[in-house]
Amino acid sequence: MGRTAHRYVRLAVSLILGIVAGLLGGPLGPGAGALLGWSVGALVYGLWTWGRVWGLDVDQTRAHAQEEDPGRGLMDALLVVAAIGSVGGVALVLVAAKGSGIAAATLGVAGVVASWVLIHTVYGVRYADLYFSAPAPPIDFGDEQPTYTDFAYLSFCLGMTYQISDTNLKTRQLRKVVLWHTLLSYFLGAVVLACTINLVSGLAA
Repeated sequence: MGRTAHRYVRLAVSLILGIVAGLLGGPLGPGAGALLGWSVGALVYGLWTWGRVWGLDVDQTRAHAQEEDPGRGLMDALLVVAAIGSVGGVALVLVAAKGSGIAAATLGVAGVVASWVLIHTVYGVRYADLYFSAPAPPIDFGDEQPTYTDFAYLSFCLGMTYQISDTNLKTRQLRKVVLWHTLLSYFLGAVVLACTINLVSGLAA
């Protein structure tokens, strides 16, 4: 099976598993069922993606990255859904903090975590595509050619700290992508903080 076909299989399987999980979670309520489906689908896609590319060497990473980017439109759609999923997670956590139970709070946190993993996974793949499609390397990784572990490092460091101290960005296009990534990461970080505060408050009450 070619890489492009494998990509769509991964998307399809993640979608199917998400739908099944959402249906099984229906008795919890429509919002909870939808968030459960989102959490399962997003986590399956994110973990499957990294499981597939983590051990690739430099040449394999280059070949894979040039075929792996699912397109700007699909990437943006995934990110928008991720942000909506995280907001839905916060809503459930807020409800749980008012006495609806630990199950709703746990599901809310799971939705936020799934959104977090998917966002940084999609951006990690995007950075690999930008790097290998550019005429000259737009990211300075030092003396070594990068593999997907380097792009994971870049993406998750930006997601957690909103900066990178040892990797230089050389093009305006890449800096624009990093800007949107860090803005979205900041928003998601605020969501995670809200989840944590309300979960602790709800449990204390």
